[in-house]
Amino acid sequence: MKRRIAALLLALLATQLGSLISPAYACGCGAMVPYGQSRIGVDRETSAVRWDGRTEQIVMRFVVRGDADRAAWIMPVPGRAAVELGDGRLFDELAEQTRPRHRTRHYFWPRNHDWPFSSSQGDGVGAALPTSRAPGVGVVGREQLGDFDVARLTATDPDALRNWLESNGFTLPERLTTEVKPYVDRKWEYVAVRLAPREPGKKLQGALDPLRIRFDSDRLVYPMRLSRMAKNPQSLGLYVLAEHRMEPGSPIGGSAPEVTFAGTITPGAGPLAELAGGKPVFLTAIDQEFPEPGRIDADHELRATAEDTPYRRTVYHDELLTVGGGVPVWLLTVSAALVALAAALLFRRRRRAT
Repeated sequence: MKRRIAALLLALLATQLGSLISPAYACGCGAMVPYGQSRIGVDRETSAVRWDGRTEQIVMRFVVRGDADRAAWIMPVPGRAAVELGDGRLFDELAEQTRPRHRTRHYFWPRNHDWPFSSSQGDGVGAALPTSRAPGVGVVGREQLGDFDVARLTATDPDALRNWLESNGFTLPERLTTEVKPYVDRKWEYVAVRLAPREPGKKLQGALDPLRIRFDSDRLVYPMRLSRMAKNPQSLGLYVLAEHRMEPGSPIGGSAPEVTFAGTITPGAGPLAELAGGKPVFLTAIDQEFPEPGRIDADHELRATAEDTPYRRTVYHDELLTVGGGVPVWLLTVSAALVALAAALLFRRRRRAT
């Protein structure tokens, strides 16, 4: 009877915990889980990935909302990881490098928002610490980085990994034991992150400091499988810096990945130049949607495309063709045609009269 009661309490706890998970952007972490009755949601997650054929670096930044003062997530990595704070200016530089071109297209005949059909003016077009040990778990390191408590772990037993995380203040989804098993079997390691602001009473809101994770890898992989634990549709945005244009090997259960930028860049001084290694690098920006996170069945493995074809998204702004002080060309054309027609009729009438 005691076992049944305990199982029931655990099930109720899991249900309650699951109900606290707010919509989150895909980050390979599955779901960012707050503590207690608080709530947290990830409005935007952006990752920059640098791979030189031997070493991979992932810089991740979250923009969050809610009333939580603590939350946690875990990210598996294929090798021994080093973690440090990143520079938020990196993402401003990437946004500048990949901004779309803006082009104006003129049309001749008026549309429904132009006079005489409407008096409104056009519509805009947008772009869019102390550490306890447990059997089966090895602690590579634990650091306080800004508002992040970061533990770097190895594990040979998924249950032991979950027990260590819970006993050390990392509250994570109940399904973690099951979902992390494929990584345990492949002897991956883990970066567990607890968001714990150092200022008493400070809430986790707005843009958090980026985290920079570095590990050795002979292939470019972006951990995604744990995102299958998320309860709401997910969106993934990646900036990939490599020797060539890169593409995911498969959709891994999401919509077809969309390339929004591809091209060689030569960044100047700054965090982007540092991440690129101070030399020209091919940058590929990729967006992808996951309407049903439960269908995610693998991590993203990215490969070089057959050709390094450049691409930049173009945003078109449609405008009515005008001349002078904004006089519509169609109006001048129609007016001229009517005058010519009237003159022809008048000429014919006078000719008949004579």
